[in-house]
Amino acid sequence: MAGSDDARKFYARLIAAQARAADPRIEQVFASVPREAFLGPGPWTVFAGDGRIETPSTDPSFIYQNVLVVLDADKGINNGEPLLHAMWLGKVEPKPGEHVTHIGAGTGYYTALLSKLVEPGGGVTAFELEAGLAARAKANLARYGNIEVIHGDAVTSALPPSDVIYVNAGVVAPPAAWLKALKPGGRMIFPWRPSETVGLAVLVTRLEAGFACLPFMGSWFIPCVGASMVGSGSRIPTRERAARTRSIWLTADKAPNGTATAVFGDVWFSSRQIGTDRKR
Repeated sequence: MAGSDDARKFYARLIAAQARAADPRIEQVFASVPREAFLGPGPWTVFAGDGRIETPSTDPSFIYQNVLVVLDADKGINNGEPLLHAMWLGKVEPKPGEHVTHIGAGTGYYTALLSKLVEPGGGVTAFELEAGLAARAKANLARYGNIEVIHGDAVTSALPPSDVIYVNAGVVAPPAAWLKALKPGGRMIFPWRPSETVGLAVLVTRLEAGFACLPFMGSWFIPCVGASMVGSGSRIPTRERAARTRSIWLTADKAPNGTATAVFGDVWFSSRQIGTDRKR
């Protein structure tokens, strides 16, 4: 549909501009991947304010806006807001030739965008725990030659060595295995949800001296199964302390000290900036 193509191109331009995307490829991938191909047959249900609205018809133009689209109402699973993802993609900077691990792929829309950003030469391993969504993602992404979809638990499964780990489910802390899966210079972006009142998007970068950490915006995702429960002995941060976090450490490598902003089992968060002893 010519009208839908025009709507998608305008949507891509608008989203990239609102995200202040420095990389022109972000607009290009939003313009090239049809969102409706990952949502199931329309009409679609979108969120607006505190309620839901059904699109007037199956015209894809209606979903080329910055809206959440319902995928599984009973489980609260949605195709997330494009603007948030454009901002995240700009932060994590997937590059041609890199390997991305996508955790919580849903039906594959943002997996497809990631796959295009690492072309040529790169690839994506996409994990989805829900069987129905994983099956849909496999079907939706079948024509993308650089994506492997795994119906499995990314918390208990071995992750491949990754330049980028892109997490779309809230965790109290990233499992130690995720941090170890990052290659030198690798980046992980995830929704940090250490309590019901704290929700932050966090960018982690693996440096020679450790894992630098930058909370950069508010963010709320559904909880990640297996990584969203607070264990005994944990130190839960206030939002203010969480926002001051500048590094993440493995307790096996370094015991929590006075700079700790949060502690969760084998991972702890610190106000210390990598390369300094200064508290923030």
